[in-house]
Amino acid sequence: MAHEPRDVPYSADLFLRENQDFLRGIAACGDVHAARRILYRRASMRQYGAAESGHDLRYVLARDCARVLRGLLAERSDRLAGFSVTQAIWDLARSVARPDLQPAFHAELIHLMRGLQGKVDLYSVAKEPAEPEALNGREAALFRSEQLDRLWATVQNRMDRYESGLLPQAILRRERRRQRVLAALGGRPEDWTDWHWHTANVLRSVDVLANAVKLHPDEARAVRRSGEAHLPFGVTPYYASLMDDDPEAGRDRAVRAQVLPPLDYVARMACHRDDRCMAFDFMREGDTSPVDLVTRRYPAIAILKPYNTCPQICVYCQRNWEIETAMAPDALAPWERIEAACDWIQAHPAIRELLITGGDPLALPDEDLRRLLDRVRAIPSLDLIRIGSRVPVTLPFRITDALADLLAGYRVPGHRDICVVTHIEHPYEVTPELVAAAARLIGRGLSVYNQLVYTFHVSRRFEAASLRLLLRRVGIEPYYTFVPKGKEEMRAYRVPIARVMQEQKEEARLLPGTRRTDEPVYNLPGLGKNHIRAVQHRDLISILPDGARVYEFHPWEKNVVRRQAYVGSDVPLLEYLQRLEASGEDVGEYRSIWYYY
Repeated sequence: MAHEPRDVPYSADLFLRENQDFLRGIAACGDVHAARRILYRRASMRQYGAAESGHDLRYVLARDCARVLRGLLAERSDRLAGFSVTQAIWDLARSVARPDLQPAFHAELIHLMRGLQGKVDLYSVAKEPAEPEALNGREAALFRSEQLDRLWATVQNRMDRYESGLLPQAILRRERRRQRVLAALGGRPEDWTDWHWHTANVLRSVDVLANAVKLHPDEARAVRRSGEAHLPFGVTPYYASLMDDDPEAGRDRAVRAQVLPPLDYVARMACHRDDRCMAFDFMREGDTSPVDLVTRRYPAIAILKPYNTCPQICVYCQRNWEIETAMAPDALAPWERIEAACDWIQAHPAIRELLITGGDPLALPDEDLRRLLDRVRAIPSLDLIRIGSRVPVTLPFRITDALADLLAGYRVPGHRDICVVTHIEHPYEVTPELVAAAARLIGRGLSVYNQLVYTFHVSRRFEAASLRLLLRRVGIEPYYTFVPKGKEEMRAYRVPIARVMQEQKEEARLLPGTRRTDEPVYNLPGLGKNHIRAVQHRDLISILPDGARVYEFHPWEKNVVRRQAYVGSDVPLLEYLQRLEASGEDVGEYRSIWYYY
């Protein structure tokens, strides 16, 4: 059975040919409602038949596919999604032309029906013989142990594809890159460890960047157009040194994707340069900000955003609609506004935890940061201060002994804790400098957590697993894995929810429990985090003509208070697989992705 996009010409003909028996008589139905009833009944009968087959895993798959198909067929789903899968199937059965239905749509139905009928081989990580029934005791244990050794060898082999920034060859490569960056900026060797020098020499234009970094023509065009459109852009000299002189090797793919925008992103952002708040506030922070500088979506935690800039701009930043430029000189809010925000938080003692973010608060001078934390410390209800910062990754020299001492001074065991949540995307970002920065914080009793944004550029098999193993060796705990937000300007970064679930089950699950402490979540407009590990948090309700899945996401307050659900569409799976294939991946290794709903 073919699994790769190039090998399967997904089409209406293939769907009809493979499902003649299931679709028998549908063309003769007098209306879509009659077709719906028959299809619904047949989906349930296929599930019942699989239950009688005795093959446990095939029954589980058939059960899941039957549940999904019944959800797609529901009339309520048609209303919520604004599209009818039932109508599409009925039209196909009657040979009614449907030019709107693309191959990605047919691919979803074809794989769904194959799963319903048990015609799927899901074992894409490793294939192992079943344990002989006659084995027990020590013999069974030895057989199983040998199996596990082979499985881990497969895992390790895949993780070895992704080079860490701690490997000797990477360190040597970065030493040479450092010399080029210093030369391009007129810096001295002693400047390199001075964080003030880095913030004063952020690379903001394509001409300066091209002197320090080898750019692909498309990268150079995108950076130039960003400047012409006055879009936020900036790369620290340190982070520029992480970009290789041979980018065609692909080691630094994720590093470049962090800061070098795609051309379509620039075009979308430029179109809305003057109405970014309306166009790009995907999370509807305007609707969840009860007072300036504060966002609140949950009962016991709030967000404080006092500083609206960073040393470096991430392309897919949630707040790309707020940030003006890297290290903007007027980015710190006036103290009276900060005081007013803290007064509001203090008036709401239900708030026990405060996330200070922005912007990057650790880019503030020590004296401003101290003044800010002194005010926050004075809020009696707060027993945890969380600082969101990418500085350990983009400018590790900022984590000085003095800064670490300053932060640790607000930690009072048993009364109040303080921690740093950073954002490391890839093993290639983990350098000796980052390790030293983390050690300064951890050595003073400060916990350091990591939030991974699971973008396309870090979504290959076992890429995130490799990062998790490395982070725990550094002392950083995996915290969240974020599904990229459904912002249209971020399309090049988005990954289907099915791939996140597949990664959690087939890759992260193979790691020891202390290495996979991150929770996969999808941030919803106005609602906050939707935990996607369990199907109880969402329903797949439709497949759009372009193959995009449409989900009804349940609010986190479900069963607590009455709240509206959120309906949103995903990235088409076929589109994602084709992009992987174009980047050199064997997409046959991802074939089980179709069955994560």
